[in-house]
Amino acid sequence: MHPRPSPIAASLYTLRDLNADVIILHGPHGCCFRTGRLLEEDGVRVLTSAMAENDFVFGAGEKLKDVLKKSEEMFKPELVGVVGTCASMIIGEDLKSAIKEANINAIVLPVESHGGFGEGDNTEGAILVLESAVKYGIIDKEESDRQIKMLKLATKIEKTRGMAQGEYIKPSYGDNKEKIAKIIVEAIKNNKKVGFLLNSKKETSYLFSDILNFNYKEINPNNKPLIVANLNDNIGLPRIRNHASNIVKELKDNGVEIDYITGGLDEYPVTADIAEEYLKNKNLDLLVVAGVPHALKIENLNLKSIAVTDGPRLVEPLRNLGYDYVVAELDAHSKTLGIDKIVDSDFGTMIKTMINWINEDLNNNQDNI
Repeated sequence: MHPRPSPIAASLYTLRDLNADVIILHGPHGCCFRTGRLLEEDGVRVLTSAMAENDFVFGAGEKLKDVLKKSEEMFKPELVGVVGTCASMIIGEDLKSAIKEANINAIVLPVESHGGFGEGDNTEGAILVLESAVKYGIIDKEESDRQIKMLKLATKIEKTRGMAQGEYIKPSYGDNKEKIAKIIVEAIKNNKKVGFLLNSKKETSYLFSDILNFNYKEINPNNKPLIVANLNDNIGLPRIRNHASNIVKELKDNGVEIDYITGGLDEYPVTADIAEEYLKNKNLDLLVVAGVPHALKIENLNLKSIAVTDGPRLVEPLRNLGYDYVVAELDAHSKTLGIDKIVDSDFGTMIKTMINWINEDLNNNQDNI
C-alpha cells in the first residue's frame, strides 16, 4: 500500500555495480530523477533520451541513437547501459535496433525494464540487467545465476519479514540512540558477552560498518566483542567486492578484528542463516545486528537484541520479529554513494560519544578520590 523501489532504479544500480560508464534512460527526462542524480555521485554518467508527448505516438528511436552517439563523443565509454522506462516500453520501443544503428564503440547493454506491470518487484530490474550482461559477455552465467538466486531470496525476505508484506506500515524512527548506545557500552564494561553482526548490502555497508568501528579497549580491555560480518571480498560483482575489501582493510587498520566472515555483501539473504548457526552456541548476552536485520531469524536466538536498520518502515516489523530495540539510520544510500571509506553513522557516533562520556565520568571520579 505504500511506495516501493522500482525495477528501473534496480536496473540503474545493477549497471553501476557492473562498472558501467554511462547509463541512458530511454524515457522522459523526469523518470527516475533522484536515482539518476544520486548515481552521478558514484561516477556513472546518467543521461536521458528526454521523450516528449509526440514521441509516445511516433516513437523516439532517433532520439536514443543521438544520445548514444553524443555519449561516445563526450565520455568515450567502454560499457553503456540503455534502460527502458514505462513510457518507452509500453509503446514497444526497439532498444536493440537503435543501439545497432547508433554503432558506437562501447559494449551497450539493452535493458527492457519499466515501472512494473504485473507484480513489478524491484529486483526484476536487476535480473534483466544480469541476463543482458551474460548475453554480451560481461559476466558468466554461473555468476548471473548466483546473483539472481540472491535477488529472489531477498524479495522473499522483504515480502515475509520486511516492508513489502502488503499492509501499510507507519514510518518510525526507532528507539533513542543515546539510550541504546549506553546499553551496549555498559554491557561491554560490565563483562557481558556482546556480539555485533554486520549483515548489510552494497555501499550502505560503509555506514553500518561504523557501528563496529570503535576501540573496545577504551571500555574494557579484557572483554572483546564478538564480530561477525558478510565481508568476503572474493564474492560478487566488481564494485561490491571492492566495497568489502575497503571495509575489511579499514577496520583492520583501526584495530577491529572480525572473528567470522559469513559471505559476501550481495549474499545477505543467506549469510543471516549462516550467522544464526554460528551464533547459536556463543552464549551471548547481547547481539547488535546492523544492515538487513530482518534477514536474521532473531526469534531463534534466545538473547537480548538490537536491530539497526536504514528503513523507518522496518522499525515495527523488526519489533514484531522479536528484536528488543530498534535503531533507524536515515539516508544510508545518499550518505554512501561515491565513497570508498567508512562513513560516520548517527548510531556509531553515539556509541563513540558514550564511550567518551563514561571515561570522563571515571576520570572525574578518580580525581575526586
